[in-house]
Amino acid sequence: MSYRHRSTLLGGVALGALIFNSCFAQPPRDNGSPRFDEISRRGENAEQPRGPRGFGPPGFGPGGPQDDLKLVKEFDQDDNGWLNRDERAKARVKATAEGGERRRGPGGGPGGRGRGQREPAKPGRAISPSDVTSYDDAELYDPSMVRTLFFEFENDDWESELEDFHGTDVDVPAMLTVDGKTYPNVGMRFRGMSSYGMVPTGYKRSFNVSLDLADEDQRLYGYKTLNLLNSSGDPSFMSTVLYSHIASKYIPVPKANHVHVVINGESWGVYVNVQQFNKDFLGEHFDSTKGTRWKVSGSPGGDGGLRYLGDELEPYKERFEMKSNDGKKAWKKLVQLCKTLNETPLDQLERELDPLLYIDGTLRFLALDVALVNSDGYWTRASDYSLFLDQEGRFHIIPHDMNEAFSRGHGGGRGPGRGGPPPGFDGPPPPRFGGNDREGRRRPGEFGGPGRGPAGRGPEGRGPGGRGPGGPGHGGVDLDPLVSAENPRMPLHSRLLAVPKFRAKYLGYIREIAEDSLDWQQLEPFVRRQAELISDEVAADTRKLDRLEAFNQANSLEASADAENSLRSFFEKRRAFLLKQ
Repeated sequence: MSYRHRSTLLGGVALGALIFNSCFAQPPRDNGSPRFDEISRRGENAEQPRGPRGFGPPGFGPGGPQDDLKLVKEFDQDDNGWLNRDERAKARVKATAEGGERRRGPGGGPGGRGRGQREPAKPGRAISPSDVTSYDDAELYDPSMVRTLFFEFENDDWESELEDFHGTDVDVPAMLTVDGKTYPNVGMRFRGMSSYGMVPTGYKRSFNVSLDLADEDQRLYGYKTLNLLNSSGDPSFMSTVLYSHIASKYIPVPKANHVHVVINGESWGVYVNVQQFNKDFLGEHFDSTKGTRWKVSGSPGGDGGLRYLGDELEPYKERFEMKSNDGKKAWKKLVQLCKTLNETPLDQLERELDPLLYIDGTLRFLALDVALVNSDGYWTRASDYSLFLDQEGRFHIIPHDMNEAFSRGHGGGRGPGRGGPPPGFDGPPPPRFGGNDREGRRRPGEFGGPGRGPAGRGPEGRGPGGRGPGGPGHGGVDLDPLVSAENPRMPLHSRLLAVPKFRAKYLGYIREIAEDSLDWQQLEPFVRRQAELISDEVAADTRKLDRLEAFNQANSLEASADAENSLRSFFEKRRAFLLKQ
């Protein structure tokens, strides 16, 4: 086994299984070779609408990404692999002519439609490298401090340029200065789907940063790629950092901390700096970086849950984005995994699946996904995770999107502290809805009426639960640990947990996570320190997506009615719910 990570789980599997099964578990159904005909027919044969390139959820087929508009090769006159200022000017004409306005997304433009009408954002304060503390002796993802990253673009209209090239293969170069050292020609692009498309121009958007755009050996403290997240849907700014902090005790997970971003001398506030799933990551967790990586991107209609879709490769390429060019052999291995997972009789599943999938690590991944109520997780969207096929031919499941964990299950399904519209918002308040049943359906009497189908798939394939904002698939503190256990779109749940041995281990992990990692007394020092580190910059941030009151409420350490939507409230209630079952 090439997986080096060592869990700190302490046992208790049998006890967890006994307690949970007494309330939740149902006798597993040995379905022989279930293809779940209705969904299989829809998934294999139905053509789903696709939108413009680079903007999601349009821009995706049945859950997989569409290709970027390719411009670099055409306009790279000096043949160095990236576009300088003059080359970009020409490429930009073509980019805007071929759907540039659509790539800006519905939030594009000052006061655009993202989350209701907003007033134009105000400029941040001026900051220079001499104004900040250097941390040149600390690791890049050290959570105990907040580094400042200074980006300098050639063009004053850099934001419009990044919008025009969104959904293309063009990176816009900038000079990066960190801890007094400069890094020339780092590649910049906007990243994200709803976190990009629903945010108006001038407000905080997420960035992908390539240190090696022009110099393949250039690194920042050993790393060549940065992901700077805008914390869309997370006014606490804590979700990714806290999820990573908790999950790292159990499985390989991207590291994360907070940074302060300054662009052309102006503060753009706090961003979450999360590790890229690449060979740097693999080298920290596995004996070898050789193998194949896939990203399973999220969308409301995501369908990357590892269903078997037949032996043709195209349906899988629509749902899974291969990040390393390993060709047909690797794709066929993925098809073999899906076929084995979905079609092997349950009494033979462990024997047939074990050589293909690190089952114990997968069960821990699933337990964390549900216990921490990741509202963008596998359990609700059958997507938003990463796959690694190691050199021994075994698949590993890695968390990808951790930005909307600890969901309270209301206010559009977002995380704790949603509590209030963003600056300049004049739209109606979002509807509220509550929990869901074991299969991800709404309980009667909640928003949208009776349940409308499995989580992540409404009656007409409309995304989580069908009609209604957010759907039922965003959970809450009373999210059933066996949610999606009978949902065929999510065979890691419906097939693995139908095997008594795997169900027992999964429930044991749920219990240990609740006991050890949801204990607020253990988490409070970490949350307190992180909030104190960033609170001044969040308060001063003129481009943040939520009000300061929402940040303060989410990170409140008080046990009171005023802190109902806080992280503390989530952890105390979630832990109590899980342990009392």
